[in-house]
Amino acid sequence: MKITIVGAGSVGASCAEYIAIKNFVSEVVLLDIKENYAEGKAMDLMQTASLNNFDTKIYGCTNNYSKTADSHVAVITSGVPRKPGMKREELIEINAGIVNNVVNNLIAHSPNVIIIIVSNPMDTMTYLTHKVTSIPSNRIIGMGGALDSARFKYRLSEALCCPASDVSGIVIGGHSDKGMVPLTSLATRNGISVNEYLSNETLENITHQTKVGGATLTSMLGTSAWYAPGAAVSALVQSIVCDQHKMFPCSVMLNGEYDLHDLTIGVPVILGKNGVEKIVELNLNSDEKESLMKSAEGVKKTNSILVEMGLI
Repeated sequence: MKITIVGAGSVGASCAEYIAIKNFVSEVVLLDIKENYAEGKAMDLMQTASLNNFDTKIYGCTNNYSKTADSHVAVITSGVPRKPGMKREELIEINAGIVNNVVNNLIAHSPNVIIIIVSNPMDTMTYLTHKVTSIPSNRIIGMGGALDSARFKYRLSEALCCPASDVSGIVIGGHSDKGMVPLTSLATRNGISVNEYLSNETLENITHQTKVGGATLTSMLGTSAWYAPGAAVSALVQSIVCDQHKMFPCSVMLNGEYDLHDLTIGVPVILGKNGVEKIVELNLNSDEKESLMKSAEGVKKTNSILVEMGLI
């Protein structure tokens, strides 16, 4: 079983490390456009194999998609971050060009590949992938909701003073500060609603801290996070490769689900060997439905830039 990760930066390397340590695939290919960069990252990671007790082989290559042939899953982390003074349209144009090129090169060498999008803006890059390829929609997945939910559970466990493993919680909607919809009404500690333990004020603060989770880390680190995104990707990949049928919120194409059409946005899905095995429709309360619809409008507005610029 081969996994390809395009983009050997901090997020891509973190994806490769977590996947390798879990020991559920035989081969991980890191690809980057920078000469010898992926090769160096792969060598560094392989030198931890005897220390971390994994047998996965990690290979690096410079822009050679033939090395990715017959990949079962491909993760796309490549793209540029938004820089000070950069217009959103400029960011989308640059990253859309990168993602379009990467996706089509991957499919040319692995026609049955399942694609996981990490590149930002994630929901829009996932939508782009649907529009520029002809592969089935169940094989195109945006990662964001899995990461957002992990951040939500971290904040809940912090407030509850309990292990994160005690907590269940999910975030749907767009992968952005304004688009996230943390579902506090469904969050539990060992099956008991968190509303039994936490005040409305505390839950509102947890919601806010979850929504600005990425921005908070960027302000502290001077760059985007990489450990949690890498762990989120590895969990999605493992559920697919091992046919675990685990539920994660992911950005997927909706055509009627949640009364949304022709839109990629975060909702809970079951992930197995075919990618998205099922889209799960939750019974949302009126406030959550309203928040999801507002989030959808924001994603649609960003997607419209692709049309206006002739990118799809």
